[in-house]
Amino acid sequence: MAALAQLPPLPPQFKSIQHHLRTAQEHDKRDPVVAYYCRLYAMQTGMKIDSKTPDCRKFLSKLMDQLEALKKQLGDNEAITQEIVGSAHLENYALKMFLYADNEDRAGRFHKNMIKSFYTASLLIDVITVFGELTDENVKHRKYARWKATYIHNCLKNGETPQAGPVGIDEDNVIDVEENEDAGATSLPTPPPQPSSSTYDPSNMPSSSYTGIQIPPGAHAPANTPAEVPHSTGVTSNTIQPTPQTIPAIDPALFNIVSQGDIRLTPEDFARAQKYCKYAGSALQYEDVSTAVQNLQKALKLLTTGRE
Repeated sequence: MAALAQLPPLPPQFKSIQHHLRTAQEHDKRDPVVAYYCRLYAMQTGMKIDSKTPDCRKFLSKLMDQLEALKKQLGDNEAITQEIVGSAHLENYALKMFLYADNEDRAGRFHKNMIKSFYTASLLIDVITVFGELTDENVKHRKYARWKATYIHNCLKNGETPQAGPVGIDEDNVIDVEENEDAGATSLPTPPPQPSSSTYDPSNMPSSSYTGIQIPPGAHAPANTPAEVPHSTGVTSNTIQPTPQTIPAIDPALFNIVSQGDIRLTPEDFARAQKYCKYAGSALQYEDVSTAVQNLQKALKLLTTGRE
């Protein structure tokens, strides 16, 4: 992939999108589709913040050039030309990054890699808004991921041992993890990890999380997570081994289904079936057979019975 033209210095007004742009740079080679949508989000957000100040206009103009160059390089990639595919691709990627961090957290393996994964997952959920409003599940995952990144970051910086798994969310103490790390600033006080009414457990989310994509806790992380694992964690290798996958049982009834002649599918039914197929295709990009099978079964049942 050809190198993109360098952006001018980031205007202070655009501080809120600096980490989305950094995430884009990190994914230019790893996943250009993710990189493209991170820049698109930054562009749209920047336009809303300030599109008139000379420095801001210059920055947005250069960012637009990057977007056009990326779009040209990606050519007829369906994740760029079709929003439904792009949305599924981004959601799958964000959720896998979230689940990797969540699994590490529950296992009590606290390190820079998992903190960065939690934080990056929250940024990517921001990016999903380029396709429309977030679902309630997306909002909860984003809040939890950002909170967890802050909580574990502060604990490790203060020499404390974080509490593994879900803890009460104290939104007043959520900070910019990457900026805090880069600047070497003093951490905010670590909030007490006591259970509360706001305790959030990702494993208790309904199976419809992420617009119907069913990925159980334990799914493996996406290839190339965003940061190195510090040696102090006792981890001897940066290679993350995928967790063996449990393939869902195929519903035997699906083999005997014959489409009824009097079934009339609505345009919405066709759209939903297409979504399930796109989700399955996106899951296979990450070798996630379980999710692919579940979504293909949903599509087949909908098309042959008119019901889900």
